[in-house]
Amino acid sequence: MESKQVTHISVVQEGDAGALKISGIKEYGHDLEIVEVITVPANLPPLVDEPEAHLPEHFAGDLVLGFIKHPDLLDYLATICERQRIPLIASGRKCRYGHTPFTCCGLGRQQGLGHYGEQFGFPELTLSLDQQGRIKKITVLRGASCGATWEAIAPVIGLTSEEALTTYPREVQYLCRADPSAFDPITGKSAVHYAGHVHHAALAKALQAIKKADTL
Repeated sequence: MESKQVTHISVVQEGDAGALKISGIKEYGHDLEIVEVITVPANLPPLVDEPEAHLPEHFAGDLVLGFIKHPDLLDYLATICERQRIPLIASGRKCRYGHTPFTCCGLGRQQGLGHYGEQFGFPELTLSLDQQGRIKKITVLRGASCGATWEAIAPVIGLTSEEALTTYPREVQYLCRADPSAFDPITGKSAVHYAGHVHHAALAKALQAIKKADTL
């Protein structure tokens, strides 16, 4: 269990790239406080010789969420975080320091990420069925910081398990704001496909837990 009562988060975004995640964290998170939002221009030239002109030398949070595409700024952000020994999460990006899951819902459980790491990342669900075996309730234990894990639940209530396993990931994909053109060269899947896959897996695991409990 994390010792701190509140995890303080610094957000660094290019344009408004972090807006949806900020909204999701505020609505679905707890014991989290976004203490600063640093915005850099979204129309910078391809080469930035002085990234320090756009980013501070110190962050106030216990954790930095980086929503930056520009490679020069992202590399400098990683340098600052490493120097400050503060965790960096840069979903969908590649940099030499920090956590870089394919999507925000692809973050595994990692030490040192405070309450953010406990609540956001690879989805974890529990659910209950009614007497006809249809989905009665879904509780999110951990989900995507964009909020899609929670917001895709309503269309699934009342469906059979088989229907839910098709509908839930599809609804998540509708809500996902990841770049659909960002294909993983290994799996051949885009970030949107990946988001649907991990939510399908989370729902399947929750259904399997119910079946296992019923056999005991």
